[in-house]
Amino acid sequence: MKKVFSIICMALLATGGMAQNSYIVKTKGAKKAETTQKAGNEASAEEKTDEPTDFVGKNFKFQRLCDWKEGMRFMVLPEKYDLVVGTFCDEKGKDVSSGSLRHKIMIYKGHSVAKDGTALVNFECEDNHKRYYYPIPNGSFEDYCYNKMGVPTLAYLGDVDTAREKLMGSTLYTKTTLYRVDTEADGDGFKEITVPKDKEVKVVAIGVGTRSYPVKIIVEDENGMQFYQNVAMSKTNSGMRDDEFIMDKAKYTFYGSFEIADPKVKASENYAQYVGRQVYTKYKTNMTDLMGMQVSIPRLSQFTIKKVEPTKDPDYMKLTLQSATDGYQYAKDVKFRNTNVAGDIDGEKEDYYKFLLGEGSPAKDIPAKHMEMIRRGRIAKGFTMKEVRLAMGEPNRKAKNSNGITVWSYNNGSVVKFNKSGRVI
Repeated sequence: MKKVFSIICMALLATGGMAQNSYIVKTKGAKKAETTQKAGNEASAEEKTDEPTDFVGKNFKFQRLCDWKEGMRFMVLPEKYDLVVGTFCDEKGKDVSSGSLRHKIMIYKGHSVAKDGTALVNFECEDNHKRYYYPIPNGSFEDYCYNKMGVPTLAYLGDVDTAREKLMGSTLYTKTTLYRVDTEADGDGFKEITVPKDKEVKVVAIGVGTRSYPVKIIVEDENGMQFYQNVAMSKTNSGMRDDEFIMDKAKYTFYGSFEIADPKVKASENYAQYVGRQVYTKYKTNMTDLMGMQVSIPRLSQFTIKKVEPTKDPDYMKLTLQSATDGYQYAKDVKFRNTNVAGDIDGEKEDYYKFLLGEGSPAKDIPAKHMEMIRRGRIAKGFTMKEVRLAMGEPNRKAKNSNGITVWSYNNGSVVKFNKSGRVI
């Protein structure tokens, strides 16, 4: 019986054709009716080196089966084993060939329990609007999803959609030497090619790969040559553990195959941590309003950082700041690395993020009467060190006497003394 079922599944797979949807992408040169067989063995690649993980970590979260949300989309991509052992049943409880569902999109519809106590993972097919379910082999849904388990044949399309949003048109560098080129326009045939490491390429298409490596990234070099890699981003429903992505499988992680070179992508990821922070100006400065006009911004003005974007100058980033007072937005180009440490407020030091902007609220825990003096640059007896910093800035020199008195000296000749409690005397 299994042999007959296998033959039927193979026949359905062979005659079903390729679903016409945007998730199926091919490199240039794939031939329409060629039957080139898939290479049997993967050549080894260098072991993945330590690379920053913020891009993948922030954008591609692992979704454990227990945490799946209704509406998550998957594509059926059966492998040879899946053609023999059925994955899905229809609403009448009949087994459905994985081959007949190849390239169909399944929408997750939660889980339930059948009358006989079998735990079911429920789906609706986006292509034919029919209901299907995956019967969990043993135990409850909670027992099954507690480990890194999933539903066979399904490639998570959420990772493909996010990759398209974040990477389409980006410049990357190759980080391994083995990539693939499609040989069939209507099948899975491919051949492996050797590509130099650190080669600059551009992302020209992103589609679905396999269940284990769902994101197919097609890139093109300066000569118009296209090649691709199937990679696991979040590893959601990949059927593989993290420790399996080593040695020859390392290239099937994003960082094992590519490095982000596009400054817009890299910059936005590196500085994403600043978005949403509350800051205030330590000094009077100029910013640009939405009309492109220069505006003088008083010291201790409160803002929220809305965007951090790259500029033509690689040393600078453009901050979009929203005023806490009137809600208006302003722009300011700043450096996150101080290139003029010895300078004063004049010149480039004013553009240094940590010099110009303080984080948090300047008025927190400060009496209103003190804030009025601080805004005028004045201090009085009893002021704290924080209040003196806000009023006068960071001192040029600090000293502590044997009697516990702390002395701050400024280049303009001002000297401020604090008692043992840190208050101005």
